[in-house]
Amino acid sequence: MDGPDSQIENAISERLKSLRARAGLTLDELANRSGVSRAMISRIERAEASPTAALLARLSEALGLSLSAFFADDGPTTSPVSRHADQKLWRDPHTGYVRRSVSPPGMPSRVDIVEVDFPPHARVSFPPREESRIMTQHVWLFQGVLEMVIGETIHTLHPGDCLFMDIGDAFDFHNPSDKPARYAVILDRGR
Repeated sequence: MDGPDSQIENAISERLKSLRARAGLTLDELANRSGVSRAMISRIERAEASPTAALLARLSEALGLSLSAFFADDGPTTSPVSRHADQKLWRDPHTGYVRRSVSPPGMPSRVDIVEVDFPPHARVSFPPREESRIMTQHVWLFQGVLEMVIGETIHTLHPGDCLFMDIGDAFDFHNPSDKPARYAVILDRGR
């Protein structure tokens, strides 16, 4: 069957192949840069595996991109307005969190805005990435409770709270509650 999940897997597959080719990287070179196995990259490129958020972030960073840039269209910029109905969605196969690319694609901006619906008790861990040391992000919570774990420090966010952070260090998003959390990530790709 060709449902929404297989369409997303096919889109991720094609996008990864295209970006890897554009960067002139072999599977082995991308594997070395990202820390993701060659076999897993190959499975993703053949749409045989759905990457988790952390894995897709590692591949994106190895290609010099944010997750938002990974999902952005390469076509010509048509509008500075990003309509809700046209914004790309992606569901993490491991946690079920849903990521919406809010920023208008193709704009000459270092900033990407993403909206996330994060299920109860979900946790996503991002390893330290040297390539990301030039990036920062704001995490702005709209609904629920969110724990941001950075090293040994836990920042508990409540609706309206906003956390600024560098993203080169290891960090976790964690929803400790029985209710979904909804938040925005405002990512700046360079200082």
